[in-house]
Amino acid sequence: MATLSDIGVAAAINILSAFVFFLAFSILRLQPFNDRVYFRKWYLKGLRTDPAREEAFVRKFVNLDWRSYLKFLNWVPETIRMPEPELIDHAGLDSVVYLRIYLLGLKIFCPITFLAWTILVPINWTSTGLERAKIINITSSGIDKFSISNVHSRSERFWGHMVMAYVFTFWTCYMLLKEYEKVASMRLQFLAEEKRRPDQFTVLVRNIPHDVHESVSELVEHFFLVNHHDHYLTHQVVYNTNKLARLDRKKKTLQNWLVYYQNKHERTSEEPEMKTSFLGLWGEKVDAIDYHLTEVDKLTKKIALEREKVTNDPKCIMPVAFVSFKTRWAAAICAQTQQTRNPTLWLTQWAPEPRDVYWRNLSIPYVSLTIRRLIIAVAFFFLTFCFMFPIAFVQALASLDGIHKNAPWLNPLVRIPLIKSFIQGFMPGIVLKLFLIFLPTTLMIMSKFEGFESLSSLERRSASRYYIFSFVNIFLGNILTGTALQQLDSFIHQPASQYPSTIGNAIPLKASFFITFIMVDGWASIAAQVLMLKPLLYYHLKNFFLVKTEKDREEATDPGSIGFINGEPQMQLYFLLGLVYAAVTPTVLPFIIIFFGLAYVVFRHQIINVHNQKYESGAAFWPDIHFRIVFALIVSQIVLMGLLATKKAVSSTPFLIALPILTIWFHRYCKGRFESAFVNFPLEEAMMKDTVERAREPNLNLKSFLKNAYVHPVFKDSIQIHHDRDNDNDDDNDNDEILSENCESESATTVPTKRRSRRNTPSPDRITDASSSSKSPTYSNPNHHHPEP
Repeated sequence: MATLSDIGVAAAINILSAFVFFLAFSILRLQPFNDRVYFRKWYLKGLRTDPAREEAFVRKFVNLDWRSYLKFLNWVPETIRMPEPELIDHAGLDSVVYLRIYLLGLKIFCPITFLAWTILVPINWTSTGLERAKIINITSSGIDKFSISNVHSRSERFWGHMVMAYVFTFWTCYMLLKEYEKVASMRLQFLAEEKRRPDQFTVLVRNIPHDVHESVSELVEHFFLVNHHDHYLTHQVVYNTNKLARLDRKKKTLQNWLVYYQNKHERTSEEPEMKTSFLGLWGEKVDAIDYHLTEVDKLTKKIALEREKVTNDPKCIMPVAFVSFKTRWAAAICAQTQQTRNPTLWLTQWAPEPRDVYWRNLSIPYVSLTIRRLIIAVAFFFLTFCFMFPIAFVQALASLDGIHKNAPWLNPLVRIPLIKSFIQGFMPGIVLKLFLIFLPTTLMIMSKFEGFESLSSLERRSASRYYIFSFVNIFLGNILTGTALQQLDSFIHQPASQYPSTIGNAIPLKASFFITFIMVDGWASIAAQVLMLKPLLYYHLKNFFLVKTEKDREEATDPGSIGFINGEPQMQLYFLLGLVYAAVTPTVLPFIIIFFGLAYVVFRHQIINVHNQKYESGAAFWPDIHFRIVFALIVSQIVLMGLLATKKAVSSTPFLIALPILTIWFHRYCKGRFESAFVNFPLEEAMMKDTVERAREPNLNLKSFLKNAYVHPVFKDSIQIHHDRDNDNDDDNDNDEILSENCESESATTVPTKRRSRRNTPSPDRITDASSSSKSPTYSNPNHHHPEP
């Protein structure tokens, strides 16, 4: 168990590491040859040019202006200075709301820390519970005198903890309420002021029923002309293009090599040669340009054949389509309502924006999604609970007891005070951190297998699973395994009636481990984020050895997004630790405040200068953030009730029962009051935005704007989608039998159809059939005869 001196050594190591990272970043960011790495976002916006191209040879690599080094910390105030509205325009609402989570942490924990250290720390420090606990041989350290473990059983001092638990709960709920209200308002304002985007007019339709008489495209067009005849505009069916996409990626790679060899030929005037076998290491030597021209030509022919197969083979057309409407209002109506009597058919939802679509998963049959998610749920269960054993084993080896037992020859070394403090105060946290390196990638693979259709939903699902994993393995796992291992001797040598008391005293004692973990994961690790050592080395190594063209150089400096999968579960874990230990061991709170403040500055800088968000969801993830903080609050209340019960605080414990009930009621209120703003688009807002747009752009050709928005990337430059033909061509060729899209005409709209079955079309009754308006579609299929009335 870490003592005060051990925590001091760990703090010194992590503070020194963070300082070195910040200092190295402040110097490296000034060097011209690193400019593309540390200011990547400004290059993407076209607002910054590479200084290395404009300077003399030495100045391309080193900044020789000594005055700039005197202001090397200016990046901190520059990061804070950008106002929030400007930051939304610069980086999007997702990034700004993500930063507000760190601010929320500061707003919640700064007052809580002040109250806890003002009221609870004196109550705990002046008690003598741990001295009495020596009778039952409870392991403790100096830091535990600040915790509730130092208050002896049946003490009236527990009323102070109970009252502060109410204060902490009410304050947290108040801040959550204000933040939920603020973020919901920001989202609605963002959607109202946002520029025209294809996803505002488009819905994603899944589980389209099969019809032997019509293709998927004809069926979709027919269904929406019948049921949304005044508002339907166009649609795009989804093809299974996974094989075509692989061929296209291979072709682009070969074209990139071709450009490289052509550039080399222009520079040297020599015919470049290469070997055709594995990685160009052996095989027949051929002309590199001719070889790649031939290979590109072969792939082009393969791609053409595969494209023709995809577009003509009905088996390659999936029962999925993107359907676009003339107005946002009509799209909102369709996306937020049930389309047929059967709730499993014609499923509609808001389409993700084109950048957000994960095309590979759209080809997964809808019926298999439930099976896939069941498989992943079982796999995730075993991953989560089986992971506890290697973590406990490795952390045991990284402790003093583990070293004494498994490596006794190191005993003379670990007796040195500094080495002992390093092992107890630093090693457990770093071991746990190393174990979690590959977890985000694993969870993302699992989410992709489940079949989510957008990058944002993939990231939210992975983040949710990461949080569950962290809760079980980092929070519960370390408390339970740590308590059992450290107190095993005590359990053996005491009566069974004292077990609850031992557990109640031992749980707060794990605070020392979490303090060391916070310093490793929340201080040094966050400081390393701003240095971006891995992307920096990757860029320079790739630029020196692998970059062949300007396109390669652009890809080498890909900044990535803000890392929602890693960052959001990390901050949620700190909300959990802060709320749980606020009334139990307030010593943890200052370390959490430092994390939130440090992370806010670092990620604000990265969002302004480096990260480029791949999509914009309008802060759709906020309901998940709110729920997890409420969940952490309920866990903290249950833990405190358990602790007071083991402390035999009979008079005060029952008063805590109301806290979880009130917290659950608060969550239900917020869910009913605000969550709809993150799920649905208000019809009032949609109509207002449509009205303003029609007044400003009365001649807008919306169909032209939407026609290629949801075409698969492999089709965009090479295929003409059949339902985008001009209406004039439809009039010239009656044999095409394609639906007329002139839905704004005042005359009757004739909808030719190949249908011989009306099982997918609602049958009008006699009254509605006789009294339908002139705008209602009529059918002109000579093979179909209406029954006589």
